[in-house]
Amino acid sequence: MPYVVEGYHVPDQDFAAIDIKPKGVEIRTPVCSDLPECLHSFETLLKRLQTALAQEGLCVVALSHHPRETRFTGPQNKRRHDFWQWAMEVMTTYGPDINIAVPEQVRKSIDLQDLEAKIDYYGPALSALSVASPFTENGLWKMRGEYGQSYRMFKRSIIAPPIEIHPDENWRLEFKVFDMPNSTLDFHCQFLCFLALLLNPDLNGRSGKHGRIYDLGQVARFGLKAELVHERLTEIFELSPKYLTQWGFDASPLKHFKKRLLSARTPADELIDLYYQHEGSMAKVLAHRSDFQFSNITLVK
Repeated sequence: MPYVVEGYHVPDQDFAAIDIKPKGVEIRTPVCSDLPECLHSFETLLKRLQTALAQEGLCVVALSHHPRETRFTGPQNKRRHDFWQWAMEVMTTYGPDINIAVPEQVRKSIDLQDLEAKIDYYGPALSALSVASPFTENGLWKMRGEYGQSYRMFKRSIIAPPIEIHPDENWRLEFKVFDMPNSTLDFHCQFLCFLALLLNPDLNGRSGKHGRIYDLGQVARFGLKAELVHERLTEIFELSPKYLTQWGFDASPLKHFKKRLLSARTPADELIDLYYQHEGSMAKVLAHRSDFQFSNITLVK
């Protein structure tokens, strides 16, 4: 099923879904054996979706948070109250799910508790490279007198897990820390960053849930200028390429993220500038996010 309409399931009295209030379309790439194949599949599926929607006078927009709507309410659709609250919360948020399944010999070497502690430490810093949702309520998001970088992360920081583990699906590991990009190069880098966390034994930083929540809150406000982000990302970029290369991955696309780190300019900064250049026109911002950038992807068979 390459396309899924995501949204809020409206239940009957037994909590069985009888309708859906849509929030967006999710593209699901098939299982692929390498990154170029995965990215090429995504490009093919996105172009097909763009073509089909254009015939209806619509277009695809890569969003991280709805620019006009801040909250959603619906009838209780989960038996657990906290699940219901979360189902309503995510109706205005959007982000990529980076899915990787590792070989069995690698999985057996991974201590899942240790992996979660590693992600709690490095995950917020990695997410700072993607911040791209500085809007809410049809304008810029302001927090304590300053413009923020990711309203999506601000909302998700407390409750959303940075990783979901699916042992019944060949131990699929689902990484969920990034805002939505609008380029395949960013997607490529996001995969490589997650692979770095999985394959690099030299990354020794560890944290807990409360540290992650604090760090994500800082990243949501300050992006790459948040406390300790530069140090943690520098560690990843310096120590990881050799391990990625050992496993057969081309680490060179990470130069794109490294350049972003050195400039300290995020996608959110670019969107804020665009908003001002067009005198607060959200339509111009959305048009920019509908212009998806495709990289040159070489498939080797």
